Amino acid sequence: MKKIILILFLVLALCSCERKTEKYPDFTMDFLDVGKADSMVLRTENGTVVIDCGEKGDGKEILSFLEENGIESIDCLIITHYDKDHVGGAAKLIKNIEVKKVLAPDYEENSSEVEKYHKALDEKNITPVLVTENTSFTLDGVEYDIYAPEKTFYGEDNDNDFSLVTKVTYHNTTMLFTGDAMEQRLSEIMDIGKCNLLKVPYHARKIDNLEKFLSCVSPKYAVACTSESEFSDNTENLLEKYRIKYYSTCYDGRITAVSDGNGISFTTEKQAYTS
Repeated sequence: MKKIILILFLVLALCSCERKTEKYPDFTMDFLDVGKADSMVLRTENGTVVIDCGEKGDGKEILSFLEENGIESIDCLIITHYDKDHVGGAAKLIKNIEVKKVLAPDYEENSSEVEKYHKALDEKNITPVLVTENTSFTLDGVEYDIYAPEKTFYGEDNDNDFSLVTKVTYHNTTMLFTGDAMEQRLSEIMDIGKCNLLKVPYHARKIDNLEKFLSCVSPKYAVACTSESEFSDNTENLLEKYRIKYYSTCYDGRITAVSDGNGISFTTEKQAYTS
């Protein structure tokens, strides 16, 4: 009987090890170095999603990156909100590469960057999907959950809180892209669940309830798309307090995170780290 129990234990242990070490095709997330602006390219072998397009002059850099990596079309372009450091390069992108779908928030902003973005959409006969309620889609094995803003007004001159928030799940890893979410928006997504990787909201500037948010989502890693002058000491101290391994484009340049479905590894222009 003892021998049978031992054999069963070994079989179960072997099955458990096989599950833990199962590998999946790489899911790559590139955080482009576009100053304090945001632009991320998320890709698998058969699918590409771009979140934000940096400023007006960054469209050319994004296109060059896509070309270098053999990407000929974008399955989904997500514009988190219409500030110039998020939508600025969108017109260039839309005019020069096939964009199959565009998701954007449902509010209005007047700027030359937004005007050019809408003109490019019209020229390509693209009707953006204005996200007014939470939506989701799956692309090449990656799940994307898009969280819509819950209000139609967040205060005068506060469009940051209209930011679409994207939760990305790839097998056993979860990534959270928060745009420029500030206090009100973070309060809306406190229960979004834990993540392995957080794109730090609002270019890592000081946000009053960021500590509460970090304790709720409990990331192991964080990436800040920011400049040295805007990377708040308060934010940096919180990341260190919660022992979150963090990277920033202002110090690390382009940052590449790769999920194999179980863990995430990082390479940057200045260093490399593997989980």
